[in-house]
Amino acid sequence: MTEERYPINIWVNEERYEKLKAAGLADLCEEMLAGMKVIRVYADEAQKNEILRRFPTAKFDSATTKSIELLPREVKDRIFHKVVEKKSVEILGEFLEED
Repeated sequence: MTEERYPINIWVNEERYEKLKAAGLADLCEEMLAGMKVIRVYADEAQKNEILRRFPTAKFDSATTKSIELLPREVKDRIFHKVVEKKSVEILGEFLEED
């Protein structure tokens, strides 16, 4: 059985899309509502718990999407920049070590 992973959805506007394209990551974008794009950065159980502990506004949607919601904008911005810097969405371990 593989460990469950929980997405953090990061909305991608035109400016972010250009940065993802430059990093070779444009294919990670998924179309969501009304043509808006999103990338998903996944947390494992321990990372999810650490994020919820560190960022009191964050919530875990256990009922429907099983995603981590309501992270502060600056936190999502930092996660996005780390994705571009590392050219990967597998960055949460490193992100949590730095924070």
